[in-house]
Amino acid sequence: MPTTPESHLLKHRAELQSGLLRWYRRNRRPLPWRLDPSVYRTVVSEFMLQQTQVKTVLPYFERWQAKFPDFESLASACEDDVLKQWEGLGYYSRARNLHRLAKAIVAKPVLPDAAKDWRELPGVGPYTAAAITSIAFGKLEACVDGNVVRILARLTADATHHGDGAAAAKYFTPLASLLLSPSSPGDHNQAMMELGATVCHRRDPLCRCCPLAQWCAATKSGSTEDFPKLQPKEIEHRSVTRAWVVKDGALLLHRSSPRARRLANLHELPTATHLEIDEQSLDARDLLARRKRGITRYLITESIYRISLSEQLRLGDSLVWISFGDLQSIALSGPHRRWITEILAMQAADKRNKILPSK
Repeated sequence: MPTTPESHLLKHRAELQSGLLRWYRRNRRPLPWRLDPSVYRTVVSEFMLQQTQVKTVLPYFERWQAKFPDFESLASACEDDVLKQWEGLGYYSRARNLHRLAKAIVAKPVLPDAAKDWRELPGVGPYTAAAITSIAFGKLEACVDGNVVRILARLTADATHHGDGAAAAKYFTPLASLLLSPSSPGDHNQAMMELGATVCHRRDPLCRCCPLAQWCAATKSGSTEDFPKLQPKEIEHRSVTRAWVVKDGALLLHRSSPRARRLANLHELPTATHLEIDEQSLDARDLLARRKRGITRYLITESIYRISLSEQLRLGDSLVWISFGDLQSIALSGPHRRWITEILAMQAADKRNKILPSK
């Protein structure tokens, strides 16, 4: 029977495990949840790292820990405070789920240590449950995220096509479980994720620095960037018109419903639709800013217009006046915080330029 890449990996499993762990313990980044580990810090870091890069998470993690150092303090906080601390990280359902999870944990007589029990908690899927229980409790649960998929697909040169990352993760989970170090499952999982983040890059992987290169079928064939085989995302373009409305030192904002799926209780600049404004009537001279941002498979162009307050302007119940002095105390979605800050700075500069005498 011919040797397959999978059987070759399994044959050298012990060497692979020990080599990976040696590399990790020499090269792992000194991340705060690793330097001072606890179940709570592991949980918070795993929630924050969902769809977010480590460098983005680091300052948020430190501020979060200062405000909510344990499950009890988080459970007792109000949702507005939780969202405020999360502001700018995006995907706010993670913050609300983490808040609900803390309440559920505090209500339990004993902290759960099994992956199946963690999967019953808000916001915890198979990957997060495996990460928490392997890292915090030493359970034999393999973590498979995009980094691990990329490593395993390259190690095996597996040309199977996958519709998306979730399908690929499910496909590679059995192999990840077979390769998992029984003595150090938490470090093994973190080593795989670290390897994918720092060495086995999507483009231009650093194969010469990789502790697994000698067992990597794609490295031997010079085809690392051909794997994994994932269906590319189709990008959909959308346009949104936003309004900048000011009255008596206050800015008009839209507060999302508490039942909204994505932005519950968050503030954003209102859209033309919120104000029942005909976009065709807007004057190009009133355009304050135009910004682009990506959300999952959408590329959104947002145009912000100065709108004059008039009797015809319709103000629904979801629209609120927030004084400029109170903007720092409310929870704004990250891009809108940035845009509002930019527009205010621009207007302040224009005002200074008008005051200064011409030379």
